[in-house]
Amino acid sequence: MTTAALYAEALATFDQLFDEAAPAGEPDRTAMTVATATLDARPSARIVLLKAHDARGFVFYTHLDGRKGRELQANPHAALLFHWPRVRNGVQVRIEGAVEIVGDAEADSYFASRPRGSQLGAWASKQSETLESRETFDERVHKAETEFEGRDVPRPPRWSGLRVKPERIEFWFGAEFRLHERWLYERNRAGEWTKRMLYP
Repeated sequence: MTTAALYAEALATFDQLFDEAAPAGEPDRTAMTVATATLDARPSARIVLLKAHDARGFVFYTHLDGRKGRELQANPHAALLFHWPRVRNGVQVRIEGAVEIVGDAEADSYFASRPRGSQLGAWASKQSETLESRETFDERVHKAETEFEGRDVPRPPRWSGLRVKPERIEFWFGAEFRLHERWLYERNRAGEWTKRMLYP
């Protein structure tokens, strides 16, 4: 199998599992853990929502000045983890790779599709900064409502999407007695993909 075909196979496997997750009863199949690290190797993780995925990578949106945004600009590498316990006998998908900021047109298009309340919240939030009180945040939301009343809400300049470009994709399939099945697709520095099985 060619290296391009291996990558296509990995993406098709993800799509198949993603398609199975909704009818299996997963509360939100787009929920994924995003792990980042500072330049001095201190990790942090949080759950965000997958908003797009294709051969270019896996995209989520955030404030670029929040903690994860800052860390991914300083150290543009991330790990993603999907966990769908209701799919088959339980599935995990682990994705690791370099990170890039999506283009303005792509970010603008997604932002325009968001509910207006979410758009206003993006303007009101100083993500990850200290908040004196909930009332302060409510006041900032009200200020944004007033400022954009009667017109479309534009995308904040420091709010955008981040795309994780896969270098490793692992599929973990649960089995009894922890006799799990694991398949790893991996891209080397020459851009060639390989596939191998891992011990559980």
